[in-house]
Amino acid sequence: MNRYQQLATDFKQLIENETWRSGEKIPSVRVMSRSVSVSAATVLQAYQLLESEGWLKAKPQSGYFVSPKVERVSTDSPNDPPPRTEYKDELYEYLRDSSEVEAPLGLALPDPQLYPFQALTRHLARAGRQMPLNSPVADLPPGNEQLRRLIAQRYVRNGIVVSHQDIVITSGAMEALNLSLQVVTTPGDHVVIEDPVFYGAIEATQRSQLNVVSVTVDPIKGIDLRGLEEAFQRKSVTACWLMPNYQNPTGALYSDSSKKKIVDLANRYEVNLIEDDVYAELHFSDCKPKPLKYWDENDRVLLCGSFSKSLCPGYRIGWVVNRKLSERLQKQQLLSTLSSSFPIQQGVAHYLQYESYDNHLRKLRKELALRQQQYIKFIEFTFPKGTQVFSSAGGYFLWVKLPEELHTSLLYKQLIAQGVSFGYGNLFSVQGLYQNCIRLNISFELNEDTQRALQQMAELAKTELFGHLSQ
Repeated sequence: MNRYQQLATDFKQLIENETWRSGEKIPSVRVMSRSVSVSAATVLQAYQLLESEGWLKAKPQSGYFVSPKVERVSTDSPNDPPPRTEYKDELYEYLRDSSEVEAPLGLALPDPQLYPFQALTRHLARAGRQMPLNSPVADLPPGNEQLRRLIAQRYVRNGIVVSHQDIVITSGAMEALNLSLQVVTTPGDHVVIEDPVFYGAIEATQRSQLNVVSVTVDPIKGIDLRGLEEAFQRKSVTACWLMPNYQNPTGALYSDSSKKKIVDLANRYEVNLIEDDVYAELHFSDCKPKPLKYWDENDRVLLCGSFSKSLCPGYRIGWVVNRKLSERLQKQQLLSTLSSSFPIQQGVAHYLQYESYDNHLRKLRKELALRQQQYIKFIEFTFPKGTQVFSSAGGYFLWVKLPEELHTSLLYKQLIAQGVSFGYGNLFSVQGLYQNCIRLNISFELNEDTQRALQQMAELAKTELFGHLSQ
């Protein structure tokens, strides 16, 4: 499909969804060419194609307008297969339902009350007033230069020598991870992911039609290095997606020796490492854990970070650090989302320049560490005998292992109807494992609502366990 045909298909979708309604004028050829970063001739071809099919009407001296539905010609073949569903219904329903409860212990999003939104809003407004007129062009990929400089400076202070020219700003960490996956793989490649793993990695690899090889992660010991090397040996692995610092969902922190070994293995077997490092700033000890990138001398690691967990949830500011693949990452971004929000990039850069991000982080870490201990004590007191709680030295998740007789997906189905959510184990496994495990978001205050939710989990687990034992 040519570029103008793809544009025409995208515009049809906007019309069908009534983003552009019947009779409305659509953006001019010149405006749209700037918006989607293609030539005016390409946009004009797309508009003319839509006009020939009855989707648009051209009015002299006025531009293009959306035609009434009765004038449109369907170009779909009756034998065309239905569009492929990109997300599993189970995960979609889980994310939707978990976002609607009062105590969202199942979501990966942190408690927004822990973050300096008032200060961020002030800086966003100030940056907006000072924003140069050429920002929409200047802040296209690789992104706002000042923001990239400030991010690079933080890495240098932690011993990772990177330039701002090695950084591409993205719309959150998920875009950073997806872009990284897209530039180093093609459909059919073998990719290693953790097990259990953040469900976003499962969806991303399946959507990209990749063959997944899973390697076990222990909440205490970290990744199985022998299993990782066997995967590299047994399969022709192209990429490996890992979260070495406070892994989601287990909270595991890989040791420095393990991280160095992983980079050595990647070099030996020529595997690209995609590193999800979004929780690294949330360390409870004095020392920030190092990313795999620290040991990367061959630019084999695509280091993905974000401010979504540490500073501004919902602002969708992430990045990828990699010099060798920077241009390919930028091209891929321009052809997909175009860029991250220009005003948000400016606002976050303004905050980092004039506020103490580190003071905020110290308060945030202290509160998260306190809440973690409160949750652990409450769970140990209320949950069934035999429950194991795996705490981490950072982040805001607890990985809880219930007695083996229990199926947490069944518990979830009963509890979500009562307004209680948690991450049930087999969401985090391509093989449907960890059926007796749950992931809890402990960033929310342990108030009456969260205590009641945990109490309901504990009582239902005890009831179900008693039923199994009495059979």
